[in-house]
Amino acid sequence: MFRTPPPPAKSLILTFPTPHILVVTINRPQAMNCINSQTHHEMSQVWHWYDEEPSLRCAVVTGSPHGKRRAFCAGQDLKEWNDVQSGDGDPRPAHAEGGFGGLSRRSGKKPVIAAVDGLALGGGMEMLVNADIVVASVSSMLGLPEVKRGVVAFAGALPRLAMSVGLQRASELALTGRMLNAGEAREWGLVNKVVGDGEGEVLAATVAVAKEIAGNSPDSVIVSRAGVRSAWEGESVEEATKRVREGVGMGLETGENIKEGLRAFVEKREPKWVDSKL
Repeated sequence: MFRTPPPPAKSLILTFPTPHILVVTINRPQAMNCINSQTHHEMSQVWHWYDEEPSLRCAVVTGSPHGKRRAFCAGQDLKEWNDVQSGDGDPRPAHAEGGFGGLSRRSGKKPVIAAVDGLALGGGMEMLVNADIVVASVSSMLGLPEVKRGVVAFAGALPRLAMSVGLQRASELALTGRMLNAGEAREWGLVNKVVGDGEGEVLAATVAVAKEIAGNSPDSVIVSRAGVRSAWEGESVEEATKRVREGVGMGLETGENIKEGLRAFVEKREPKWVDSKL
């Protein structure tokens, strides 16, 4: 089915609800899905594989529940961090390329949607700030409690948070360490959709969004995402549009999917997309 097999991942569960959708479940429930160094590297490798696997068009990241204690990701594994801090060498935990969970500073090529059911704290919140879309259960809580532990959210969230919600709101989160409930997070623009607390409800709602994305032209999704994310680069609108159009956009304009989409419109039928070559 895949051009190359998925990379090995002891702390993750990889599932495929449709041939075009990848679900990555952080599987450390007894640790509230806190991420250690091994899991950072496993996740980074999975996102690289996902971007390079032509058949996959959208990904979802979520956390494994542990009884009534639900967490998307409660941040860095502080026990590991304490051990590192107490030893010799670099006192910081090792993040892989792409930052926390391979996501907090990831540019990547294809979209990743976060399905949040429970706590998203510290690094978990840092991943969300850079997710393309966020779906959360009504009881979920989001925050950056680093200042309460004597550390700092250095995985990329702070500048992105200021751009997303403004200086004052970003400062409130980063300097007080308080948590937002899902409703507040949606009001602030950090969550797209809030759903109920039923078992599997968040994941089902998130996969439904992923199916909607996967049903579109995979070339158009990749180029549209690049266009939206060009805002992070600090360029003018004209510069960013030109860079994307003359870069990855050229592949779209000469590819098969643009021809199929236009032809299907004229013929009044559903398009039949091919895997993207971008």
